[in-house]
Amino acid sequence: METKHTVEALAALAHEHRLAIYRMLVERGPDGLPAGVIAERLGVPPSSLTFHLQHLLRAELVTQRRLSRQLIYAADFTAMNRLVAYLTENCCGQGGAGGVCDPAAGTATIACKPAAA
Repeated sequence: METKHTVEALAALAHEHRLAIYRMLVERGPDGLPAGVIAERLGVPPSSLTFHLQHLLRAELVTQRRLSRQLIYAADFTAMNRLVAYLTENCCGQGGAGGVCDPAAGTATIACKPAAA
């Protein structure tokens, strides 16, 4: 993942509603949720929800598909893993004062261990 794309993804997540939407979609899994359900659960007006979902789409953090008359949104787990990998590779340790991080193979989970004394 390039630095520019990482900044766009982090900026998209740097809003209370967008972060809540993204967390909801990650928890839901690859099936995603219809826009109306997301709006209802978060108590966000549909026009505001559209704005936030479009921001997440532009950052390529979510996908959108049409099912009949509904728009279904889902977290893009490949993009999420790329973002976590970028942050781990470029921000975690790297000879600095921070700890040494080892992403678990093939997952978005990161196990951070304190740097050796």
